Amino acid sequence: MKKRFRKTAKVALVLIYLVIAAGAIVRMTGSGMGCPDWPKCFGYYIPPTDIADLQFKPNHDYKKGVVIIVDEALQVAKTDFVSDDELNLNNWEPYTAHDYAIFNPVHTWVEYINRLLGALSGLPILLFTIMAIWLWKDKKRFLMLSLLTVFGMGFQAWLGKTVVDSNLAPYKITTHMVMALVIVALILYLIYTAKTTFKNQIYDARFRIILIVATVISLIQIILGTQVRQFVDVQNKLNGYLNWDFTAIAPNDFYIHRTLSILILVLNLTLFLRNRTLNLGYSKINLVLVCIGLEIATGIAMYYFNFPFSTQPIHLLIAAIMIGIQFYIILESSNKKVLKPVASAS
Repeated sequence: MKKRFRKTAKVALVLIYLVIAAGAIVRMTGSGMGCPDWPKCFGYYIPPTDIADLQFKPNHDYKKGVVIIVDEALQVAKTDFVSDDELNLNNWEPYTAHDYAIFNPVHTWVEYINRLLGALSGLPILLFTIMAIWLWKDKKRFLMLSLLTVFGMGFQAWLGKTVVDSNLAPYKITTHMVMALVIVALILYLIYTAKTTFKNQIYDARFRIILIVATVISLIQIILGTQVRQFVDVQNKLNGYLNWDFTAIAPNDFYIHRTLSILILVLNLTLFLRNRTLNLGYSKINLVLVCIGLEIATGIAMYYFNFPFSTQPIHLLIAAIMIGIQFYIILESSNKKVLKPVASAS
């Protein structure tokens, strides 16, 4: 059962990363308000594909909660009813969460697929939570962490609603992203604690301290990156999609972001060299350096080549994967019962 639990948690982890990637694509394409309501999309479980579906129809059977667009505003059906020949606003109420009332079928379906992936990712989480009940006697921690993950998913869904209701308020988007990383951390912790065999790794306090510092800075980097991304979104709205020169008006957040990337590289190179010199056995630090290399490459492409298509979601996804790997190495390096290195590197 423990092996099945761990495999299911791995499936959940992959799906959460797919949701992060989908969210990045939503933001890249400007599809965040593709579904202006939540949890449905224009009041439908399966969203419309044509603007005609959102216009008033005479003698039509409307269901409660269905949305139409009237005079560039959203109207929501109060109850189930059959419409008359003319629009009667007594059957409708204004949607008051925001005033966004634009239908773009591409944006709608990009956002809808993002939501579907979010719902799908919850299934393996529910499944391993049920498994944790069976493992209660053996590992009580599994159930507690599983329930915390379920709570985290529910909170994340609520955050998604607040993001839409706020018409994509920047700080709410950032909070939404950070919460996704918290869920990743919870699942990684479950995957680690469900291990049945452990590698021959050496505890080294200095390695662990540097690793924690590097991981915290990586999190700060991701948060700064969302702020830079928000700046890009604003400029796209003001000047047209990428019809402007980022290098000429880059915000201060970007230069802090770029400077911290050098610090992250130095810290992780230090970890790589210490791991190699003392033969500590933390092989995943190599993957962190690969991620940093890809982050630098996509960062350069965005800055000097005006955000080539797909570089933004790739940049964010790699950052999320990297911090996940760093967190997992922190878990691996926490075991003080293993041997310590014979000599300490300078």
